[in-house]
Amino acid sequence: MTPRLTALLCLASDVLPGTLPKPTIWAEPGSVIPWGSPVTIWCQGTLGVREFYLNKEGSSAPWYRQPSPEPGDKGKFSISHMTQDYAGRYHCYYHSPTGRLQSSGPLELVVTGAHRKPTLSALPSPVVTSGGNVTLQCGSWQRLDGFILTKEGEPKSSWTLDAQRDPHGRTQGLLPVGHVTPSHRWMFRCHGFYRDTPQVWSAPSDPLKLLVSGVSAKPSLLTPQGPVVASGQSLTLQCRSDVGYDRFALSQEGRQALPQRPGQQPQAGLSQADFPLGPVTNTLAGRYRCYGGHNLSSEWSAPSDPLDILVAGWLPDTASLSMQPGPVVASGENVTLLCQSGSTKETFLLSKEGAARPPLRLRSKYRGGHFQAEFSMNPVTSAHNGTYRCYSSLSSHPYLLSHASAPLELAVSGDTGSCPGPGRSHMPRSGWAREPWPLSLRVRSLCSATGEAATVRPVYRKKKKNTLFVANLMVRV
Repeated sequence: MTPRLTALLCLASDVLPGTLPKPTIWAEPGSVIPWGSPVTIWCQGTLGVREFYLNKEGSSAPWYRQPSPEPGDKGKFSISHMTQDYAGRYHCYYHSPTGRLQSSGPLELVVTGAHRKPTLSALPSPVVTSGGNVTLQCGSWQRLDGFILTKEGEPKSSWTLDAQRDPHGRTQGLLPVGHVTPSHRWMFRCHGFYRDTPQVWSAPSDPLKLLVSGVSAKPSLLTPQGPVVASGQSLTLQCRSDVGYDRFALSQEGRQALPQRPGQQPQAGLSQADFPLGPVTNTLAGRYRCYGGHNLSSEWSAPSDPLDILVAGWLPDTASLSMQPGPVVASGENVTLLCQSGSTKETFLLSKEGAARPPLRLRSKYRGGHFQAEFSMNPVTSAHNGTYRCYSSLSSHPYLLSHASAPLELAVSGDTGSCPGPGRSHMPRSGWAREPWPLSLRVRSLCSATGEAATVRPVYRKKKKNTLFVANLMVRV
């Protein structure tokens, strides 16, 4: 069925002799129209034109109506509901008084929303150093033949990208963008299309905005919950700086979203913003950075140091943690913490409760029927006092961990840095002190009033074979 097109043709009161100029053609509100929306095509010539005609390439006959009695130099063609039937290339034309045909240039009328929207991403990241390069990637699981990538703002630009197949069978189009600076508004969208209907586009992708980072002072990124969180736990990241930034942005490696928050000033000389990420799921695991910015500039600061958020409990098994020579040692001695798993694991992590630093990571080794890693502390001081846990992970998902081992507490006694005396004692070297119960013993440096070192002598009571329990401590000064 041929779609109906309503046309209003305007005549002039005078006829000018000679050859008339070519008419111009345009569409309002634009030439790219969402499915179902109205659009008006205008054709403008000069005074004295008898009739305007509108022709769609591939159509057997032009669409036009009889002239209107109202004077003017424009023809109006209205489409009330845009569909793929109206999408195509249009020309308008009229006959000069001498009978010569005067035709306009082409108008590409596009309908969007005919196919599912593609994705748009920036590789390697939507955060680009000022003057740097980035590659934009349109992608879809539909077997599209091409993509249209558009840049919003001034100046507007668009690119047609040939579709390629990646190794997974996904369709993609790539556009390298060089010399990204904060002087432009770097906002992009993309559409997909098929070769036989190039004016019938998909719905637009979600917008992609590039964040241009500069060299101003980097902020700090931290979390009150610590770097290791459990599934379902509430998580908030905080970006702060001693520079008075007006706004902050947060990026997650491998993700395109760049949430922004206005800066707050909790005290003079300090600005910060909180990013509540909600209950923890595996999608929140990853590496984060944040940026600060001023309202009068589109450039952002240098990135903060990275913060890794690790989600525990994603792998079903539980690692075990043991300590040699035992949980109570003298300052200056060597301690090794052994993390083990009976199933295949590629990496082990050791975390200390309350520590701001990220957990230590070691590649696993297979020994004695177990995958394991040995974390050495040589030599120990009172700074090593604390509660430790270990986790395992796979290289395919480095930020998703096993359940935590039972906690193991290390206590360093007789720190020679604070107690000069020689007297000290520690747990006998009877092999590995093992969980699964939490060891809550905490022995710190003890000094007498005279400055001599106190003797800390653990007394042990055997309860099970090869298992030692601490019964009490006798302190003698």
